[in-house]
Amino acid sequence: MQNRSERDTFADMYASRLARLWAVERGLAFGRLDHVEEGRLYIGKLGLSDDDQRRLLIDWRAPVAQPFYRATPAVPMGVTRRRHLQTKGRAVVGVDDDLLDLDSLTDDDRATLNGEAALLAALDERRTGRMRDIVATIQSEQDRVIRSDLNGVLVVQGGPGTGKTVVALHRAAYLLYTHRERLERRGVLILGPNLTFLRYIEQVLPSLGETDVLLSTVGELYPGVTATVRERPEVAALKGDLRMAEVIAKAVRDRQKVPRKPIELTLGRITLTIDGSMLEAGRNKAARTRRPHNQARAVFVRSLLNALARQQARKIGKGLIDDDELADLREELRTEPVVKSALNRLWPYLTPQRLLLGLYGSAERLGYAGSALTPEERSLLRRDGGEWTESDVPLLDEAAELLGEIDEQVLRASALQAEEELAAARQAEERDREAELSYAREVLELTGLSDVMDAERLAERHRGEGPYLTTAERAAADRTWAYGHVIVDEAQELSPMAWRVVMRRCPTRSMTIVGDIAQTGSAAGARSWAGVLDPYVAGRWRQERLTVNYRTPVELMAVAARVLATIDPALEAPTSVRELGAEPWSAPLSALPELAKAEVGEGGKVAVVVPDELLPSLGAEVAAAVAGTVVVASGAGRARGAEALDAPVAVMGVADAKGLEFDSVIVAEPDLIAAQSPRGPSDLYVALTRATQRLGVVHERPLSQALQGLPSRSTAPGNGL
Repeated sequence: MQNRSERDTFADMYASRLARLWAVERGLAFGRLDHVEEGRLYIGKLGLSDDDQRRLLIDWRAPVAQPFYRATPAVPMGVTRRRHLQTKGRAVVGVDDDLLDLDSLTDDDRATLNGEAALLAALDERRTGRMRDIVATIQSEQDRVIRSDLNGVLVVQGGPGTGKTVVALHRAAYLLYTHRERLERRGVLILGPNLTFLRYIEQVLPSLGETDVLLSTVGELYPGVTATVRERPEVAALKGDLRMAEVIAKAVRDRQKVPRKPIELTLGRITLTIDGSMLEAGRNKAARTRRPHNQARAVFVRSLLNALARQQARKIGKGLIDDDELADLREELRTEPVVKSALNRLWPYLTPQRLLLGLYGSAERLGYAGSALTPEERSLLRRDGGEWTESDVPLLDEAAELLGEIDEQVLRASALQAEEELAAARQAEERDREAELSYAREVLELTGLSDVMDAERLAERHRGEGPYLTTAERAAADRTWAYGHVIVDEAQELSPMAWRVVMRRCPTRSMTIVGDIAQTGSAAGARSWAGVLDPYVAGRWRQERLTVNYRTPVELMAVAARVLATIDPALEAPTSVRELGAEPWSAPLSALPELAKAEVGEGGKVAVVVPDELLPSLGAEVAAAVAGTVVVASGAGRARGAEALDAPVAVMGVADAKGLEFDSVIVAEPDLIAAQSPRGPSDLYVALTRATQRLGVVHERPLSQALQGLPSRSTAPGNGL
């Protein structure tokens, strides 16, 4: 057994190491530091040494690699030259040099200087439909955030294009490197705003050597439920309101209510009565345990059965009974159908799904549980069945906390069903055992070892012990899992009820919160970071700001900044680092299909961001004009999201565009986007800042003052102005 354990441990270790090496092969070595004291150091995605333990490659997260990101001509940190390596496969195809101390360079060094700014070269590359790591071009302010301390809550506030998401992902890789033992055991959770976004970022961490991090949306945090349908804004805002926590609590208490009239149970010639005093006593005993509803039920049931057993003993003339007789009578009563039915009505076993569906489907239950809501708000919650929505998941999680788990044996429909299931399981197990024995006999006969080893022993040795699950897989299946660190991207979109879910997943409050208050589009979203975090970690959170826009060119950001001023004149747009000379344009809405086709001809990925109500019609028009167009509708799964990222043109609403970037973006009916929700201007700001190269606006409605004055464009390729 010890040898098998050691074998499995080494197999897991080497499999994990091999997976990391394969994942980082692209761009494994990306930089070099010419250091006055350390000599020449090569920087890469993983640390590598030769057989003599000489350092061949320094992991970018190691302290000695910090100067690669933080050294400047003013503070060179002992570095004379920083070289960026451009590779294709395993061949170096280009180099870019940053000079930090020209006087320290030798003549040979001066003769080999080469390249342009690596950052700007990376920014000008066309999008691929997937986020790439920026490990070779991390800037100083980003590096400071990435290497910030693990403990506590770090808020990364930054406008569009400042690299918040990619910084958060690199921070996850850095923390796993620096605190491997602590985080590998509990895992790291990364929450994104939608499934398309998760497909967009899913390759970043594996490319940095980290293959066991859970990526999820809030709609996937409840095991067994993948909620992708979005509510109407007013319903989502209500379900995200903290008042819903009390609504759920009262809905649970509603299932424990004492009926006004006594309940009579006829058992043959005897009639037993459950009266108010018995019910109150049982409920009070259950409440004193402070257990969740389903666990407290056992206390309630035992109290009632004891009272009924004593009542039965009196009616059959036994008088006082001892504990053994009481137990016998209690067990007899427990199996009586009429008693079981009454107990299930008085204190039923409940799943979160059953509780919520019962609440949504009953005006009477909503009236009791939702007494703090207005009649109009209660009507918004009413529904009969239907799919689970993203805003339902925090309510399911809240209910799960109050209800607790149900013993699997209780969920069996009947003792007969249990016997049938057990018999079927035994038969399947016996068939599997016979197959394993047959295979073992064949192996022993072929190897000539049938006289040396018993077939049963060989089969037992190789019998599987169940599939190996990674930390991320185990965490995803366990609602109560406590993560070592949680990263929330586009965090401004989370409702107060969603924050309760997130905080349960991280009792240590080791978190990285990434977002931009100015981009809050959800009616239930954040208005300030203090308002979100102070109820949980008042005085124990810190904030870092990212101020440089690496994605959006100056010309495009100037238009978005005018929209930002309509949200709040005090808000400042991030400073863009580059100019392209291509001005944003406007055109009639009727020209959208031809314009989308022309943008595809310009090269790169194209997005058409449209108002939600026009998504079906405009999506169909663009799809008819451009082959391969993908329309991302609400509820699109990860596979559909991947299609959109790989398509030449993706047509989507603002909610699905959050966090993404494209070479070219066409915004349809911007004023309708701004008017479609209470936070509409923020949605428009998001839509206008998704492009890295080109931006256009198509409309029939008059443009707002912030967008007036955009030059007109024809459908011809190029500027067409």
